[in-house]
Formats: sequence, structure tokens, C-alpha cells
Amino acid sequence: MIRSELMDRSQIRNFCIIAHIDHGKSTLSDRLLEITGTVDARKMSDQLLDSMELEQEKGITIKARAVRLEHKTVDATTYELNLIDTPGHVDFAYEVSRSLAAAEGALLVVDAAAGIQAQTLANVYMAIEQNLTIIPVVNKIDLPVAEPELVAQELSDLGGFTADEIVFVSAKTGEGVNELLDAIVQRIPAPSGNSEEHLRALIFDSEYDPYKGVIAYVRIVDGTLTGTTESLQIMSKNRRFEPMEIGTFQPEMTPTQQLRAGEVGYIATGLKEVSDLHVGDTISTWINPASSKLPGYAEAKPMVFAGLYPSQAADYPLLTAALNKLTLSDASIQFEAESSSALGFGYRMGFLGLLHMEIIQERLEREYDLQLIFTAPSVEYEIETQDESIIHIDNPAKLPEPNQIREIREPWVLVGIITPHRYIGAIMELIAARRGSFKRMEYLKHGEIQSDSDQLRVLLEYEAPLAEILTDFYDDIKSKTQGYASLDYSMIGYQPAHLVKLEILVNSEPLDALSTIVEKENAQRQGRELVQKLQSRIPRQMFDVPVQASVNSRIIARETVRAL
Repeated sequence: MIRSELMDRSQIRNFCIIAHIDHGKSTLSDRLLEITGTVDARKMSDQLLDSMELEQEKGITIKARAVRLEHKTVDATTYELNLIDTPGHVDFAYEVSRSLAAAEGALLVVDAAAGIQAQTLANVYMAIEQNLTIIPVVNKIDLPVAEPELVAQELSDLGGFTADEIVFVSAKTGEGVNELLDAIVQRIPAPSGNSEEHLRALIFDSEYDPYKGVIAYVRIVDGTLTGTTESLQIMSKNRRFEPMEIGTFQPEMTPTQQLRAGEVGYIATGLKEVSDLHVGDTISTWINPASSKLPGYAEAKPMVFAGLYPSQAADYPLLTAALNKLTLSDASIQFEAESSSALGFGYRMGFLGLLHMEIIQERLEREYDLQLIFTAPSVEYEIETQDESIIHIDNPAKLPEPNQIREIREPWVLVGIITPHRYIGAIMELIAARRGSFKRMEYLKHGEIQSDSDQLRVLLEYEAPLAEILTDFYDDIKSKTQGYASLDYSMIGYQPAHLVKLEILVNSEPLDALSTIVEKENAQRQGRELVQKLQSRIPRQMFDVPVQASVNSRIIARETVRAL
């Protein structure tokens, strides 16, 4: 489909789709592509925008994607709709925040059978902070167990939406999708900006192409970008480049002659140095540039840290190159070089969560053919030393000696759990075992519609140490509630704790890669579990090999790998 170059900015709509994981967001994107004729019916496939192999396998959206649609209204006016698809898992909230910054509106998709989930609330708050126009959408109305009226009441209670604002659709069958397209045109405002001003383009995503170099996904805020005839610059670095190609997403990258204020597209920069471009930067012309750059984004703050080492020491340069390229498609990755006496040279990496860590590991292994070793995940601690200075550490090996520490503070998070009423007791018991502190409880379903107390859903809010919910908390929540509960969390700050460094010694030699920071009361139990597991894994030698757990140079647990 060829867009008219004369289309007025008032006929452009930029929007994204936000939803909890598995609420039909990708399926809705497929129907929008199909009904607007953006993709030929013969080329359609499920989860078309989820092009990564991992996304197809896991059935989730990992990376934001952009696509241009065209919708003709009943009065024969054609509108350009720029859709930015977003992930739904809590670990990828940073991707969502970048998509929101490039749009004027958002479709809030809620499953008609599952109702509002914890991440749904978090995404709504993010959209409200960005002053976006929100269109509430109740999806999956074709399911036999769907309760669209009940879910609509939830949206009204929690989001303040009126009944006539809520759009009912079935992304699977296409029912209601045409009405949704009309609502997008009618309710979401046209983008602001001036095509006659100096060029300012916001980079909301990027990727690396071996032939075209770094490709920047951009939203043109001001000005007009015409072909590849003029030199451009990345304003924060004052880095000049000659664009190789500009274009739009339909959904493949399609070259075009110009991008004007309000439009979404891409610029193939030709840059080979991945450090030259960062998501959130502003692109302008080299000659007569804009006077100021755009605000950009707040940096993503990692919540989980782990060491990453190549299985073969010779692969270290390959790992370095792979991480630099991966940073282009995931701006939330942070890493710094480190070395381990047991594992050699590697990197200390920060992740947004455990799923994010798992995805990065699989992408590095699949896309760059690397064999990797990850150390146990940990969080960042705040240490106040005896001389009253404050340091932050994310690696247990960097913890100062006990006599230098005045106080250790650990990160705490606000945990929101939405669950059916009957599981409240099980969840409270689980949180209490993880040092959680109860904050509030709120019932989500009201009125005469719900007479069965078992169907009542409750929002529980707790404060808890991040380290306690890091590893298997999500699995435990799902297990205790038969899969019905949903979870969201956000950082609230640091609180003092009685923590110690648990060291593991094999044959009297400390292994820094296995060191962890644990609560003092749990140190002995966790030390015993670790040495027992190691004893079963370490191969037998011609001599006894002691495996010990130590806290402050005192042995608290020991097992022995017996000699052959």
C-alpha cells in the first residue's frame, strides 16, 4: 500500500497497545493488519509482529515493533495509523515506556475472561503519566466463559471510564475491530509538531544490520526528513552521519522519499560503532540543526544482576561484540567487565528481571552461537561504611570486610497481586514467609453482578525485599492460586537488614562466583543446601575434596566428596 505524500498531519494517529501478558494483544495486532489490508491475506500468520523465534516459542512479545496501517472511514477519508506493539510482561515495562513516549494514544486491552491483572494497572498508570488518550478494549468476547459486562464494570471502577468509551472486540474473529479503528481515528488526537521547523526525530528503538549499520526507529517530532540527500547528526554526541535509507514499517522496512512531523519510520544510519547511538537520543540535520534536543527517556534501572562468562575463554572477544550489538535492540542492558578466579574473564550484567535475564541468555546463545555460564542472580545493596560513606554493590565479592560495615540496606519493592478471593490465605502465608509487610487490600468486583464470593477478585499490596521474590516467587504464586493470580512490582527504596556474605570453599579455595549475600538467620540453611548440591555435582578425585560454606571466616556447613 502506497501512502499519499500529501496526507495532512491531522490524518495521522500514533498509538500503542498495552495489556497484561496473554490478553490477546498480538492477535489484535494481527487483525488490525488484516482488516486494514496492510498485509496480504496470503502472507498473514499468527503473531506476525512477533518475528523473533523466542517470541513465537514462548507466545509473548519481547521487543516493541512498529507498523504503519491505513484506514478509510465511512466518509472516504484515509487515515495513517502508526501502531507500536509493546510487550506485556512486567520485566519489559521499559519497552512499554519508550513506546508510550512515541505515541499520543494507547489501546488498553483486557481479557473478557481473566479481567484486570496487576500489570494492566501498572501500564494504565504509565499511560496516564504520559498524558496519553486511553481507549479501553475488552477482548475475547467470543469465549464461552467471557464476562464482558463484568470486566467493563471493573474498568469503570478502576479507570473511571464510562460505558460508551469501552470497545468490545474479539481479536480472534475480528468482531468489533472496525469499530475500534473508528474509535482510534475519532478519539486519539493528531500529533503535534511543525513540518516547517528544524528537524527533530526521537529515537525510540534501534537494531543492527550488517549492511546498513545501525538502524534507528524514529518518531519525527518536528521538521521534515527528505531522502538521503543531507547529512544528519546525533545531537547528544554531535556525531555526523550520511543516511543510507529512510522508510516506514509496512510491516517490513519499506523505503520512502520523506518522513514528516508526526510520522513514525526508520533511518539506516550506516554507523558501524554501536556506541554512537542510544535510544532516547535526538536526530537533527548537520547544517542548521535544531536548537535543543528532545527530553528522551529516564534510564532503565536494572533490578537483577548476574555474572556472565563464556564457556571457552577464547570466546571472550566474541561475547564483547555480541553484547555491544545486543545493546542496540535492548537499551535496558547494562554490563561491565569483571574477572573471576574460577571462571576467567566475563561481564557483570544488569537485567530488568529474571525473564529478561533468561531471554538475553537465549538470544546470545542462539543469535551469536555462544556457550555461556551465568552466575546466581543477585540484587544491588547499599552499604554504609564506618567512615559514613555510601557505596552500592551488585556483586557479593565486592562486599567490604565486616569490620568496615556500619549498615547494609537491601532494595524493597511494592508488590501488587490480583487473585480470586479464595486464595487470600495462601498468598498471605507465602508473603509472610518472605518477610513481606502487608499494605492494603481492595476488592475489584462490586455490585449485584457478583453474588458468588468465590468469584470475587482482590488486589493485595505488600512491601517485600526484592531478593526474596527474585527466584521462585512468581512460580509459587501461580502454584498456590492454580494459575489465577497475577503479579506486578516496582522499586520503593532501601531498608536496613541483617545480611552476611555466604562463601563457598572447594578444597579450601573460595569460589567467588558462588558467593551470595543472604539474611543472617537463613545463612546456615542455605549454606547446607548449597554444599549438599555441590557434593552431588563435583566428580570424585583420587583424594577427599571438602566442600564448605563459610560466613565471616567461620565454617557453618560441610560435605566431603569422597576419594575414589
